[in-house]
Amino acid sequence: MASVTSLSDSVQQHLASALSATLPEAAGADPLLRRSDRADFQANGILALAKKAKANPRELATQVVSRVVTGDVIKDVEVSGPGFLNITIADRAITGNLAARYADEAGRLGVPYAEQPGTTVIDYAQPNVAKEMHVGHLRSAVIGDSVVQLLEFTGENVVRRHHIGDWGTQFGMLIQYLDEHPHELDHKESEVSGEEAMSNLDRLYKAARKLFDADEEFKTRARRRVVDLQAGDPATLATWQKFVDESKIYFFSVFEKLDMEIRDADIVGESGYNDMLAETCRLLEESGVAVRSEGALCVFFEDIKGPDGNPVPLIVQKSDGGYGYAATDLSAIRDRVFNLKANTLLYVVDARQALHFRMVFETARRAGWLNDDVTAVQLAFGTVLGKDGKPFKTREGETVRLVDLLDEAIDRASAVVREKAQDLSEEEIAERGAQVGIGAVKYADLSTSANRDYKFDLDQMVSLNGDTSVYLQYAYARIQSILRKAGEVRPAAHPELDLADAERALGLHLDSFAETVREAATEYAPHKLAAYLYQLASLYTSFYDKCPVLKAETPAQVENRLFLCDITARTLHQGMALLGIRTPEKL
Repeated sequence: MASVTSLSDSVQQHLASALSATLPEAAGADPLLRRSDRADFQANGILALAKKAKANPRELATQVVSRVVTGDVIKDVEVSGPGFLNITIADRAITGNLAARYADEAGRLGVPYAEQPGTTVIDYAQPNVAKEMHVGHLRSAVIGDSVVQLLEFTGENVVRRHHIGDWGTQFGMLIQYLDEHPHELDHKESEVSGEEAMSNLDRLYKAARKLFDADEEFKTRARRRVVDLQAGDPATLATWQKFVDESKIYFFSVFEKLDMEIRDADIVGESGYNDMLAETCRLLEESGVAVRSEGALCVFFEDIKGPDGNPVPLIVQKSDGGYGYAATDLSAIRDRVFNLKANTLLYVVDARQALHFRMVFETARRAGWLNDDVTAVQLAFGTVLGKDGKPFKTREGETVRLVDLLDEAIDRASAVVREKAQDLSEEEIAERGAQVGIGAVKYADLSTSANRDYKFDLDQMVSLNGDTSVYLQYAYARIQSILRKAGEVRPAAHPELDLADAERALGLHLDSFAETVREAATEYAPHKLAAYLYQLASLYTSFYDKCPVLKAETPAQVENRLFLCDITARTLHQGMALLGIRTPEKL
């Protein structure tokens, strides 16, 4: 089915025609249409046009109104104030447009695909090998996953990348220790859980670190192992691979708990670019983008200075020949642009890395790898704070383990579900508890603009009141309950019926779903979709309170209100899915 033209787009077209007929030089001008408290829509663009044409704005507005075609879409237009247009939509148009969205066989609710989709490589969810995931890993995973869903839904070709930390000096220490204590990781992958895998690695890391700090001879052997690893020694690489495999068991278990799909083929860590590092450095040096300074290969920036006032360089290769993060990140850009043919490189990375990425992107631009056709964007996110407004820590001052945080959210949510559960088994309560708990964590993150910090408050997150995922999930479950109670009476749109105010408000908001999805995808802004869904649930609650559904006055009105219920549920379901959140049928 073709996409459905939204009511705002239809009104825009009507106004544009009336404007150009009144003022030919205004052809193509934006009427500045927006939702309004005074009418369904308000157009404010005439004021600027009148000023340009040296005309009286109210007189110009009156002339435009006389040329607006009313009937099918626009019921009424009035001039307000100095020259605003207040526009009322016909009830028939509201119901008719929703009926067209409801009939979309693809289940997309009439949301169009992007006109010119490209290829976006999105770098998100980047844990470190042999290290536990903590609360700091949460936002990259949750925000990144939602942006993937939004982009794919709008037709973009999305390539996922998880740039895991799987290289560096610590691996020499770990590999050497395991080589000397070969039975520390003796088990088959199928026999170990993610928690056990990380427990083994954590124990191994602590033992290796203790020996490294206490034994100079072991330290020397460990450092030699780093050289072997970087040189590609087969035995060293085989042991390193054990660490990577062990860590993946753990990563997959955490991402599964987060209800996220992470595919093995999408995990391309720092090590994935090793073969490109020397060439990246050569290309930068030969082109003059990077220069040697005290033996290191550096890129300098006039506008980036340190506390001493001197330019801060991006060090691509250290004076000892080793490579830093910059070499890996620049090699990844080359791979994503020239091999994966990306138009957009999107990095969902902590805001504290902003300077690093600013320098890396500028270096890539100078080298010609990024240009007007290929852009790189850091979707920077803020910090997760505790209730006290300080960075989230345990009572002992340590970083909170992500698994502990998710388990607590599930426990709290399960208690809420158990309290409300009417006819759920223990198994169903556990399943719903996980869906509600993980949904609560994700929604608290996604309902905040990514670049802002937010407070992690589980009591608030699992509340049935306020701007929470539980409130949205409860609205969805309530609608499913009504649809079940309706029995054989099926939802059906009746455009001939007049609508109550609460029905009109709900219908107009439902019609703007496609617009919101497009905006959220284009701006990488899941919080805009979250805000839309919260308002949708609020408008539905108002409709439910004011408009009896199953006890409506006529059979046609019952069907029409069931139709409004069902399309609200479908919109909530699809919108929540784009945020990575489940909508249980019963709560």
